[in-house]
Amino acid sequence: MENIYDKLPVVQVTQSDEDCVAGWEQIAAALQPSIAGRSRCVLALECYPGVDLEEIRRELLARLRPDACILAADVLKDAKELEAQFAPILGNDPVFARMQRWTILDFFSRQRLQSARSRVRSHESGLMVVLGTGTAEIAQEWDILIYADLARWEIQKRQRTHQIGNLGTDNSQASARELYKRAFFIDWRVTDAIRLDVFEKIDIFLDTNLPETPLMVAGDLYRLGLKKTCERPFRVVPFFDPGPWGGEWMRTHFDLPKEPPNFAWCFDCVPEENSLRLGFGSRTIEVPAITLVHQHPEKLLGADILKRFGAEFPIRFDFLDTVGGGNLSLQVHPLKSFIQEKFGMPYTQDESYYMLDAEPDAVVYLGLKENVDRNRMEQDLRSAQAGERPFPAEKYVNAWPVKKHSHLSIPAGTIHCSGRNGLVLEISATPYIFTFKLWDWDRLDLDGKPRPIHLDYGLENIQWNRTTDWVRENLIDLVHPVASGPGWREESTGLYKSEFIETRRHWFTGPVEHDTQGTLNVLNLVEGEQIVVESPTEAFEPFTVHYAETFIVPAAVGKYRISPLGETKTPLATIKAFVRVERPVDV
Repeated sequence: MENIYDKLPVVQVTQSDEDCVAGWEQIAAALQPSIAGRSRCVLALECYPGVDLEEIRRELLARLRPDACILAADVLKDAKELEAQFAPILGNDPVFARMQRWTILDFFSRQRLQSARSRVRSHESGLMVVLGTGTAEIAQEWDILIYADLARWEIQKRQRTHQIGNLGTDNSQASARELYKRAFFIDWRVTDAIRLDVFEKIDIFLDTNLPETPLMVAGDLYRLGLKKTCERPFRVVPFFDPGPWGGEWMRTHFDLPKEPPNFAWCFDCVPEENSLRLGFGSRTIEVPAITLVHQHPEKLLGADILKRFGAEFPIRFDFLDTVGGGNLSLQVHPLKSFIQEKFGMPYTQDESYYMLDAEPDAVVYLGLKENVDRNRMEQDLRSAQAGERPFPAEKYVNAWPVKKHSHLSIPAGTIHCSGRNGLVLEISATPYIFTFKLWDWDRLDLDGKPRPIHLDYGLENIQWNRTTDWVRENLIDLVHPVASGPGWREESTGLYKSEFIETRRHWFTGPVEHDTQGTLNVLNLVEGEQIVVESPTEAFEPFTVHYAETFIVPAAVGKYRISPLGETKTPLATIKAFVRVERPVDV
């Protein structure tokens, strides 16, 4: 199959290059008329954490030549005070912490904030620039608001190379895991709220993803781009990463770089982590996809999802590649009651493995064998964690042979992992990082260190009654016909009753009519080279999707049609996920 997977999808907003200004010199020149026309001008430059403030000062402020400048960093509490403030929440666990609501005011010294606000109010003439994260809270009233943003994945790359630390601290040399944990549980929650609060007030949007190559669009065009996105099918920008168990399937099929040792996984639809590319003529800006979720939740998600989950994107599609690689860690996800009580999360990671491809010897480890000695298994896991001897996984856990298009349901509490030589399309709920590893096959991570094991958490959540017969009857390839018509048939692929996600697979050689029915749809082309997604009322332009690409159909789209692109002799297939209307049985 031809490698036509689109790694850089774009939502085209306008056809004019002039709508997007590139480069610091051009950006400064574009700003000058608005500044020069005022005898007194307060320019607030709000920044997401990770934006290179030194570059902005060196390249933009040097050209604007402000008469006064206030740095948000100077208004923050001292680093030691912030560390002490957050320590009880972050704890000592290398991965997990408890979700808690913070605001930017929790980062600011009250005295320093009052002083900075007073300086803004007393500024009488010339240009004053307020710069950094929390600028809007400091300035409160401004003449021009610029918002500088960058993608979540770019932030992680800067964390891994120790270019940036966390908000209010000088900890850039900490491990990438520490930096991510603090950002995930605190920094990003706080600053996502700032973005949401100032969104409608933004005069200028800056894309700062590429060093020394900023892009600028007017705030109205930035908002227009997000509005257009939630009115049509679209894709987020996927990102790929190596891992200790990674394989070669994605490198081969997606034309990925040769330098990384492997590619273990890909986030193909996780708006918390992925980004969107918005096109203005031949230029594109990249923006965090979570902004779309926050700004247009009802159009994107639908009223039912918004009521149940809030402005959270509840469905995740990602790839796990073990073709030519190794097993994933043996793991379990927390039960709903556990994740709520322990971590403050409202729902848990029920998931499923859809086998997009599989070698003849591919297996998925799922559920316990019959008559497992629980105490003995726990002893063997603890011995393995202590480095005394490998854990005999095959003695306790079922290894189910799988083939292309197998679909296995994995409700929370079920011990599982993908074995080697499979390409998994993981379809799951999206509580992000809450996975309890039990055994990692006696190997090290790519940094040469062991990956964190959460054995006590895992043992507390394993459902010991999910054994061989139960798994066979409830979780594996429970395919049921739903409907059919000329050139197509629809089937349910059998996600377990406790999972809030429903999946439907369509096999087709001709057009298939779909309807979001007012709720979010997420799909992937799991068989066939290309399809086209169209509106029966021409509400959006035809949208082309290639093999293995995940795409989102917002709730507001309503009816849409999927057809093969070109002639086909064999059936194509899509897998579609959506949130069940009724509440699932809580187990």
